[in-house]
Amino acid sequence: MAKWKDIGWTAIGLGAVVLSGVLLARQLEKISLSELTDTLGSLPLAQWLLAGLASIAAYTALAWYDRIALRHLGRKVPGWFVGLCAFTTYALSHNIGASVFSGALVRYRAYRSKGLTPHEIGIVIVFCAFTFTLGTITLLGGVFLLDPSLVGRLLPLTPWMSQLTGLILLSLVALYVYGSWRHFPPKTWGKFHIEYPRLGIVGRQLLAGPVELLFAAAIISIALPDAGHPGYLTVLGVFLLSFSLALVSHAPGGLGVLEVTFLSAFPELPTVDVLAALIVFRILYLLIPFALSVLVVLAFEMQQWRENRESQP
Repeated sequence: MAKWKDIGWTAIGLGAVVLSGVLLARQLEKISLSELTDTLGSLPLAQWLLAGLASIAAYTALAWYDRIALRHLGRKVPGWFVGLCAFTTYALSHNIGASVFSGALVRYRAYRSKGLTPHEIGIVIVFCAFTFTLGTITLLGGVFLLDPSLVGRLLPLTPWMSQLTGLILLSLVALYVYGSWRHFPPKTWGKFHIEYPRLGIVGRQLLAGPVELLFAAAIISIALPDAGHPGYLTVLGVFLLSFSLALVSHAPGGLGVLEVTFLSAFPELPTVDVLAALIVFRILYLLIPFALSVLVVLAFEMQQWRENRESQP
């Protein structure tokens, strides 16, 4: 059953890439490669530096996910190790499977070397995934309330429907906080066992999740030109929706999904400017971290191999 499930998700991912590729190809008919490279080349160094700092801040917040999960478990792991593990996990998962679970093997190998049990590592993985989901729901709820016309860029919804959706999303977050505050008993649905963390842990989740997403969206916002800029709040909302679609589709790196969503949401902006901003995002948030994460994995595995050889009689 698990094998067929994996095949199914792979098929969905490939289908999303193909469909997005077709839609993107139609958009790209309007521009040439030279226009795109010229636009990228004209970006000031200050914009590249600011976008790079935003990417570093986003990955720093992602490392916070793991620290909060370990604090929830009451386990102590050196901060530098947690930071490297989290960076590697998310850099790989963002590129390979567009899924917060695709870096599970990296976490398992890393945290097992620090004495965590498989059950504890499973809790860390699920906890981090939930922290990301919580951050997405919180920010989407806020954006829908503050900018109700945003959803109309992508979905046939009226502003009041957007605000209602925002209220529902924030109500779910409030219910989670209330359950932690009132110490609700654990909930079990089949194989799923949900236990409310301590209120201090929940507070950290409500900070870490949104902070990471705010900085990730800032990369694109910084890379867009000032002329006709839709505003950071609008960019944030479109980013949240497009990133969520990319995760659901399981398209590797959200390939094509992000581009099609952003181009559909911002028809008033030149296509070349939107694509250039997304290329900056892919370089700084996806490709460079991916290359560095591969080096980290190789270094870790070589160290483990040496330690195993030295421990053998």
